[in-house]
Amino acid sequence: MKHLKILSLLLTILLLAACDDNNDEGGSSGNSNKNIAAYSSLEFPKTKGGKSEVITHSTSQYGVTYSYEWDHQLKAQRWTCYYFTVKNREINWSRNQWGSDPFQKDPKIPSNEQPNVTGEFSGSSYPEKGFSYFQRGHICASQDRMASKEANGQTFYMTNMMPQGELFNGKLWSKMEAFVRETWGKKISGNDTLFVVKGGTIDKESQILCRTKSGFIVPRYFFMALLLKRNTTYQALGFYVEHINSDHSSDPLANYACNIRSLEEKTGIDFFCNLPDEVESSVETVDKTTIERLWDKTNLYK
Repeated sequence: MKHLKILSLLLTILLLAACDDNNDEGGSSGNSNKNIAAYSSLEFPKTKGGKSEVITHSTSQYGVTYSYEWDHQLKAQRWTCYYFTVKNREINWSRNQWGSDPFQKDPKIPSNEQPNVTGEFSGSSYPEKGFSYFQRGHICASQDRMASKEANGQTFYMTNMMPQGELFNGKLWSKMEAFVRETWGKKISGNDTLFVVKGGTIDKESQILCRTKSGFIVPRYFFMALLLKRNTTYQALGFYVEHINSDHSSDPLANYACNIRSLEEKTGIDFFCNLPDEVESSVETVDKTTIERLWDKTNLYK
């Protein structure tokens, strides 16, 4: 009986997803919470608006590098979103080719809202929790945009950085980024698309670890939301992880996996809101047992 229920759920997802035949848009039929047309691509969460602004960086050759929602009052990004296709997944550049420090201020955001390129994160600490300093942690990973020098350079804008402990940034977070890129990212072919949303929590004091020496937010939690579209079917998965400065890279990623609905409750962000409501509900509420069956061949739990 349990297997029949799982099979029924999977068939429902496939049938509902078949109603949408556009690779990048969620369509307008039966969608009560979609974004405005400018942010209608499937990677966009529901925008908050108010003192927040959505910014997109792109290149003429490879299109959108990433988009993010910047809160001008909090001086932090709320989320970054982007997507993988066969084309923009190309590797034509190496981080080792930078002859100098590639980090720089974002030209689309006032300079005084951004951390200094050097010294702000490395000169801040939170010894009570084991952070002697912070690193400039990428949200859109540098390795996710290696198609060109220009695209890779855009990932080094300070608006794409959040303070992260060395043993978090270089260990567990790096492992999660590799999963996105190497496991799901390499599953796409043809017109398939992997939509990605990543970020750190900034909206509630209880979800803020501390602040840097100049008052920039250090998130207590970081998250990832993934939506894989293959032909006319969808799969979705979330990660939610506490920002701890110790090496947890040997942990199974299953320890941090959750469905999208659970991730929305934790973060307060409405992910993949541009999907038709029935499809969105189906892919976002898959239980953990079904998640294990859906992704048991993707090395998710290794």
